[in-house]
Amino acid sequence: MIRPRCTAIFDEPKSFLTAAKQRLAYRDVPMQFRGKALVVDDNVALARVTQFALGRAGLDAHIAPNGRKALELALAEKYDIVISDQQMPEMTGLELCRRLRSTAEYAATPIVLLTAKGLELELPALQRELEISAIFSKPFSPSEVVGAACQLLGATV
Repeated sequence: MIRPRCTAIFDEPKSFLTAAKQRLAYRDVPMQFRGKALVVDDNVALARVTQFALGRAGLDAHIAPNGRKALELALAEKYDIVISDQQMPEMTGLELCRRLRSTAEYAATPIVLLTAKGLELELPALQRELEISAIFSKPFSPSEVVGAACQLLGATV
């Protein structure tokens, strides 16, 4: 049986993460700055790749596996930006956005939404209603998400 070359990357999460880090290591990343980001995704490999990319840009990125845990972290510690998956167990990214926006601390904090349901959701309406700063449909480029985060935080890219 002949296996496609790219299949090996997905045999285990560590291989996927290592390959993604190697690809990102040689890309241009925005000028470094300081800030704190909360990455919310139930896909551990994707969350770690995003965390790594944000770290290369100077952001201290923390990971939460679902919206409920993210809300706990966000209420305990202030983050400069929140990057959240939409579809997760326990609390969706949209519900997380609603709850964060209802607090004084996160009323104006940039929120980036990552979604695999770009065609099923009314994204422009949701973006206006929840004041979502940017929306990326999966699959997305981590470097594009980092670029958007840097722009939203006022960093020079």
